[in-house]
Amino acid sequence: MNTKVDTKKLALMGLLTALVVVLTYFNIPIPIVALSLSMAMIPVAIAAIALGPIGGAVIGAVWGVCSFLQCFGILGLSGMGAFTVEISPVLTFLQRFVPRVLEGFCAGWIFRIMSKLTHPKISCFITGFSTALMNTIFFMGALVILFGNNQEFVDKYMGNQSPIAWIVTSITVNAVPEMIASTIVAGAVGFALCQAKFISVNVKEKNSETASAA
Repeated sequence: MNTKVDTKKLALMGLLTALVVVLTYFNIPIPIVALSLSMAMIPVAIAAIALGPIGGAVIGAVWGVCSFLQCFGILGLSGMGAFTVEISPVLTFLQRFVPRVLEGFCAGWIFRIMSKLTHPKISCFITGFSTALMNTIFFMGALVILFGNNQEFVDKYMGNQSPIAWIVTSITVNAVPEMIASTIVAGAVGFALCQAKFISVNVKEKNSETASAA
């Protein structure tokens, strides 16, 4: 039985890896904040829900690597990434890799904690929302921390805005549609996985189901 479950999880991991690579390629540019709208956090959220913190971190790491490759025109070109990689390839890798790993890991814990406090199926939607929100906060935060003192970067992308104002603008323009999409899609997929018994439900739900059957 364990082998069967592990095989299913391994297959899901492979599917989500392929999906995050594809979704990394299809970005929608947003000129207002010089960023792009991405749905690649959705596979990260699903991995966090179905495979836990480690699974979320692994898919987040795949996304981070793909995001870094875009700085060189692989899987599409990131204009901002191409600019920052000229400043520092090491800092650019850290800025694009670490936030994605952290959001996947944290999303896994959010699902675990919330599924003990509320219905696991509701927790799927909360996790989808949280993953998209963390993606913007972690990504933009790392960008400001690592490149906010570089005058070329500030002049090109931030202009006269303060770091906080720039992040708030990015969250408003960039994160809101991502949060809506991630909440709906990751929540629906997680809900379906719960229905299929792929994800273990908590004791409270099992007890309530037993009581209802009685």
